[in-house]
Amino acid sequence: MFPTPIEKSSRTWQLSYQALLPAALVLWLLPLIAVAVFSIKPDADFTTGNYWGLPTSFEFVNNYGKVFFQSDMPRYLMNSVLITVPTMIGCVVLSSMTGFALGVYKFRSNIWIFFMFVAGNFVPFQILMVPVRDLTLDMGLYNTKTGLVFFHIAFQTGFCTLFMRNFIKALPFDLIEVARVEGVAEWKIFWHVVLPLMKPALAAMAVLIFTFIWNDYFWAVVLTQGAESQPVTAGITSFNAQYRAAYHLMSAGSIVAALPPVAMFFLMQKHFIAGLTLGAVK
Repeated sequence: MFPTPIEKSSRTWQLSYQALLPAALVLWLLPLIAVAVFSIKPDADFTTGNYWGLPTSFEFVNNYGKVFFQSDMPRYLMNSVLITVPTMIGCVVLSSMTGFALGVYKFRSNIWIFFMFVAGNFVPFQILMVPVRDLTLDMGLYNTKTGLVFFHIAFQTGFCTLFMRNFIKALPFDLIEVARVEGVAEWKIFWHVVLPLMKPALAAMAVLIFTFIWNDYFWAVVLTQGAESQPVTAGITSFNAQYRAAYHLMSAGSIVAALPPVAMFFLMQKHFIAGLTLGAVK
């Protein structure tokens, strides 16, 4: 069987694995460590070229104070919340209903509609930049949080439908048949029978969508401008001046922007792992 479990490998390979694993972990975390160190450095360290040395002074309170109280970062964070949360709710609601329809009902064009949802995931989103921007201008949604919410829901629902349809397809169909025999309406079957069984998948999907939308930078730059509608990923660039960049403030802002998805994952970790591994032992 491949790969061989580490406990069944030779002693030499076990020692090599134990030595390489911490090194690989540090290498993987090195960019994040660098950003964290940059966020507590004074501005003078960057003007003198002290990029990788120890900070000449620790400016944690000063840098993060400027990020929160002398910039539009709180507004950017609120914009991200107002964009991400409705998008997450919309994607979960729509995909659970479409997944139920495609996973439970059998009709002639079922598989083609499902393929259409799946095919949308293979379209490179960069080629849609100009038409999507023109569409938001024509609809009056350019540079609005509502436009970003509608756009993200439209593009993420395809992946969510793929996820939810396959999950619902694996549920025991006998439960639905028994409910139908008892005369339960279809919407009640969805609400009282199927939806409670989908809780692990819904939690996993919510964490994934929250992370995808919160970390989006491309469409935040293409479809918004200014503090009134830009999310935090695009708002961090406001620390760039005309002739130089405030790397210490950008690093502090990046750490602040990364905290909500990390907190979301740890809060939903139990349900997230359960949703991804459900049925893995069948």
